[in-house]
Amino acid sequence: MYSWIFSHLPGPLWVRIVLALVLIAAVILLLMNYVFPWLSQYSPWTESTIGMMLL
Repeated sequence: MYSWIFSHLPGPLWVRIVLALVLIAAVILLLMNYVFPWLSQYSPWTESTIGMMLL
């Protein structure tokens, strides 16, 4: 799959490398800003119990 994407990018090798890095950065940004926060509301591991101890 990655070779198919890389082979369909336009330009010489250095342009394809830069475009591939930009695409990777865009996917990471999309995941960190939209997908993971939306998904965290459904995760049972986001509830913290620190500070809930009764002394």
